[in-house]
Amino acid sequence: MGSCPPPPGANGIQPSGSIRLTGCTAAEREALSLLLGRRVTTATAMIRLADLDSRLRDTAADCGLAAVVDQLGLPLTDRRAAWDTGRQEQAALWTAAEAAIAASALAGQDWVGGWLDDLRRTGALGRLVPQEATGLLHQAIRVLGLLRSDRGEEAAPYGRGELATRVTGTAHGLDDDTVLSRLVLRGLARATAGEPPENAPGRRALWCAAAVVPDEVSSTVPTYGLRPVGRGWRERALRERADHHAETHLTLRELNVVPSSDTLVHICENPRVVEAAAEARCGGALVCTSGSASTVVLELLDTLAAAGLRLRYHGDFDWPGIALANRVIRRYSALPWQMVAEDYEQLAAHAQDQGSPGLPLVGTPLEASWDADLAAVMTALNVALHEESALDRLIADLAPGAP
Repeated sequence: MGSCPPPPGANGIQPSGSIRLTGCTAAEREALSLLLGRRVTTATAMIRLADLDSRLRDTAADCGLAAVVDQLGLPLTDRRAAWDTGRQEQAALWTAAEAAIAASALAGQDWVGGWLDDLRRTGALGRLVPQEATGLLHQAIRVLGLLRSDRGEEAAPYGRGELATRVTGTAHGLDDDTVLSRLVLRGLARATAGEPPENAPGRRALWCAAAVVPDEVSSTVPTYGLRPVGRGWRERALRERADHHAETHLTLRELNVVPSSDTLVHICENPRVVEAAAEARCGGALVCTSGSASTVVLELLDTLAAAGLRLRYHGDFDWPGIALANRVIRRYSALPWQMVAEDYEQLAAHAQDQGSPGLPLVGTPLEASWDADLAAVMTALNVALHEESALDRLIADLAPGAP
């Protein structure tokens, strides 16, 4: 009787448990009977894998179940071996990190051990393949070494893009949405006995404290009608633009210009609403998220909310729009602005009367935190209504401006 070699790594693969086959045809029952050495008479068959393995070894094939499955080209995973390999790779990752720290400007700094322990405990690198995790951790060590070394009081601050280019080869290597940025910020927080920042202002403050200058001019937030208090030239310029019914794109440098606390600020999702408000010479104040609400948008809204301004929000009537609305309304305790189920029904009826082609909703339905009926109504009508469909209603709702 011939024999076949075990599949690679099969030592830890042992057949156990059972499988249940249903709907077996007469021909399949006959084949199972021959395979198992016992008669299978029903359409449902329970097969113990250990018995099947023993049966295969006793036949002419002289192969166990694992070898047969491997010969059929089906993948087998030795979970115990994979777990052992993973443990070894993780151990090698942290050993290499400790060696890199010992050879860097971070050597001897008390907070570094706690930083590594935090990363291990929280699994910050757990979803990355070992090679990628090792590379990112070594880049984080290099960045922190540059920032925490004694560069002298006269040293110029780093630009974040320049620092990223120096370490990663790309100016976007330390952007807020990167793993590397999160690793570095955890290290900076640990070095200063603080907590990792949870929002954009906290991240900016921590970068600045480490003498890293964030990019403050490339991202902007479209606004209209903001009339900040104060006598500075920025405040005067914004009031003048509001007087002339002109929109303004604010950068991160300009977010400290705040209107009086009794101002009602409307928030929209689409820049077309800002444009239409300027064309109609509206008198209300408006901030646009331009879709998903970038860092500069959230920082402006954070500033306005902290100053006690009242906020109202309108966005798209589709599932991504509801997700963004939930985010903004919850974060700022904002009121919905023509965003309840009745508004949706009226807009849908108006679009149908105009003969507009219906755009079906796509994605997973979401409950609206401000209206328990909205999701059900949207699901029933199944039409996506973007903010432009409500443009006339929104502009009419803003306070009229001067001629």
